[in-house]
Amino acid sequence: MTRPVLLDCDPGIDDMVAILTAVASPEVELVGVTTVGGNVGIDTTTRNALDVLALAGRADIPVARGADRPYLRSLSDRAASVHGDSGLGGITLPTSGVGPIEATALELIVETVRAATEPVTLVATGPLTNVAHLFAVHPDVASRLARLVVMGGSIGAGNRTPAAEFNIWADPEAAYRVLTEPGLPRPVPTTLVGLDVTYRTAYGPDDLHRLRAAGRVAALCADALEYYLSAYRRDHGTDVVPLHDPLAMAEAIRPGLVTADPAYVEVDTTTGPSRGNTLVDLRGLHGPPTVEMGVDVDVPSALEFITSRLAIL
Repeated sequence: MTRPVLLDCDPGIDDMVAILTAVASPEVELVGVTTVGGNVGIDTTTRNALDVLALAGRADIPVARGADRPYLRSLSDRAASVHGDSGLGGITLPTSGVGPIEATALELIVETVRAATEPVTLVATGPLTNVAHLFAVHPDVASRLARLVVMGGSIGAGNRTPAAEFNIWADPEAAYRVLTEPGLPRPVPTTLVGLDVTYRTAYGPDDLHRLRAAGRVAALCADALEYYLSAYRRDHGTDVVPLHDPLAMAEAIRPGLVTADPAYVEVDTTTGPSRGNTLVDLRGLHGPPTVEMGVDVDVPSALEFITSRLAIL
């Protein structure tokens, strides 16, 4: 029996790969995609989600538009320098013949979770604004989730600032609601897939060459990831491109690719230089665990899993 999965995302090059990985995986059924402003604005992330699904031949999967701005403060500095103005590294996808559904992201999540015959896994690969709305407005529905897998955070490092990973930095108040103070009737098993494991799960030039030879869809992913790689060369001096969001999706599909330990996570919501930092306590000194924090990853298996799924399409 396939497990239902919802994806909340901000496509984004690596979000595109995460969507395609889910669509190509028989273990799960991607029952909906909700969008959030993050890497680029909400109009672009929503259009990208629709077009990626059309590329995969799955325009039937509903896409719902979510929040474009964070809980409290505007997000003026997005990630176009990494993902390009289009969000997908300048590649051209077929234009979907359908648009987003009339329901909002929150409404689609609530309706889907309530109607599901099996508990739904929610994967979040963008800022956590939509998920925080769910936790705040419908805690009873949120508590019915089978699992929440979040791409975000880190133990002591960042990629948007020295202290903060982008998704958490983009809306730390929302992340605080989801990761630090959920306030739900029943705790939702939550896995935080952060930079400590995503930086290690990376494609180099040889991996991209293999991906480019694996089929039309995989080749488009390779082209987009090549753009992403150029940004990592420019900004970090590395010759590999991390698969941040695809790793979170892979872990949701095949639990255990990421090794995670119980942790209390405090999200910094101050306005100083550590805003968006995830303060991770693995020793239980500051409170009971709120998440399972990714601390290790089976890199060969994760890379093979993602590559082989893209090759199916």
